[in-house]
Amino acid sequence: MSRLPSKRVLKKLCTISLSIIASTSALLACGNIHDNKPSHSTHTTKSKDMLPTNTLTQLSTLPQLTQGLGDTGKSVIDPNKPTLVKFWASWCPLCLSTLQETHGWRNDPNLAGFNIITVASPTHLNEKNTQDFTNWYQVLQADYPNLPVLIDSSGQLIKELGIQVYPSWAILDKNGQLVYLNKGNLSVEQVSYLAKNPQALSELKAQSHQTAMPTKDKDDVYYSNQGTPLNTKTIYLAGGCFWGVEAYFERIDGVVDAISGYANGDETLQNPSYEQVIAGSGHAETVKVVYDADKVDLDTLLRYYFRIIDPTSVNKQGNDRGIQYRTGVYYTDPSDKAVIDNALNQLQQKHKAPIVVENLPLSHFALAEEYHQDYLTKNPNGYCHVDLSLANDKIVSKTQTLPKASTVQEALDPRRYQDFDKDNLKNTLTKAQYDITQNAGTERAFSHAYDHLFDEGLYVDIVSGEPLFLSTNKYNSGCGWPSFTKPIAPEVINEHTDTSYNMVRTEVRSRIADSHLGHVFPDGPKARGGLRYCINGDALKFIPKADMEKQGYGALLPLIKPAKP
Repeated sequence: MSRLPSKRVLKKLCTISLSIIASTSALLACGNIHDNKPSHSTHTTKSKDMLPTNTLTQLSTLPQLTQGLGDTGKSVIDPNKPTLVKFWASWCPLCLSTLQETHGWRNDPNLAGFNIITVASPTHLNEKNTQDFTNWYQVLQADYPNLPVLIDSSGQLIKELGIQVYPSWAILDKNGQLVYLNKGNLSVEQVSYLAKNPQALSELKAQSHQTAMPTKDKDDVYYSNQGTPLNTKTIYLAGGCFWGVEAYFERIDGVVDAISGYANGDETLQNPSYEQVIAGSGHAETVKVVYDADKVDLDTLLRYYFRIIDPTSVNKQGNDRGIQYRTGVYYTDPSDKAVIDNALNQLQQKHKAPIVVENLPLSHFALAEEYHQDYLTKNPNGYCHVDLSLANDKIVSKTQTLPKASTVQEALDPRRYQDFDKDNLKNTLTKAQYDITQNAGTERAFSHAYDHLFDEGLYVDIVSGEPLFLSTNKYNSGCGWPSFTKPIAPEVINEHTDTSYNMVRTEVRSRIADSHLGHVFPDGPKARGGLRYCINGDALKFIPKADMEKQGYGALLPLIKPAKP
């Protein structure tokens, strides 16, 4: 699904800081900050990085739809002017509502110093195919006779620029180099500012502390191609130099936005500068990843993340050294911790050395300076320790999506959960999950994140996905394992006498997959039935309430009541 955001909605432009325009030397000093950065390597990546180097040439060769303006982009691009490029789609309401405004810019004498063009990418990001788009726009173009519409059927430009949201604007200098990429609408105030301040193009490329076009960090709403808000979620990932991490995640299907910043350092510095960070403020170079939760889940994003980091390396990634280059996953939704714990546990199975990736709540996050944003897109030869081509190798989500059930009875029907691969469990489960469910193993007390998790949601069999327990019936028993007063329904579990370890206990196993879950004891809360279902966290998978509908468990939502820890 494509999406329409109002990402990083820009504030009305302020007058440019006197400290920036005071002298040419001041401007050059800003440029030197990132040209000779002390902590980033100056080596260039040898990966297939997909970054643009000939954007203006590509634009000039694209077919042009609007009659009377020439056959290709060359007819509407003056090589002696900078260029504003609007990327848009036919399904995007904001794109369509601003076409008239963009058309007006073409006729505005105050903006005559710019090439103003638009680009559509048929067959990509949910756009119509090329012929259907052409037929559709032939009717529409009568309203915009002076607006160039270039067609990039290959989708190469949006791929190179990491564009997955509409509208987006690229600002190119006279040489065709990208100096600013705005994923969201560009306002008339911003364009007018650029027209009145030609030097701003150079400043946008070289700026450090101040920005001529300030951005606003807020939780904006992103929209689907149906004009409805997307179900977006956010995770913060530290993986070394954020230039590469940002560029990598912008190329992953389902990621709406990726923004570079500084996280979890000295809390007295709420808006640290790059210089303060490299001087030892304790912040990690971190990328804020906003994703469409109906298209990609957190577990899948973490699998992408693990591809590009050395999880056993302390304060070092690639050629970069320092605490700011540590690895970490920082969350704002407490239910994410269990997902992260599970992913890190699985990752540990693949490494002999201990995993050192932080798994912590986000204490604070500050946007990095503008020159860091989309850095590798603006600087194709910039340093990057990440092989961006890895984003092309798509990871299939492990999340099981079931057919919709209309009733609780349908949701608990055992036939819905019989299609798991019994012969491939060693490949689909971690070593711990396999040992517990298949060999009746037991995890260490107080070791699993689910022991401390009391968010609303559903616990299912890690093997088959069969619903087993509700957060409603979970409580803090103090025994060190996730504890429940009862299963979601008596029939979903089987009980057996267990005489191992010279004891007599009642073992609990799942109905469909026959997974060993744990044991049930008669020492639970008397007011809630007197039973304690003591269950291994690695035998379960927690599905947050917000995700139950998407994953096929929506019929069970009425059963979720506030937990009583």
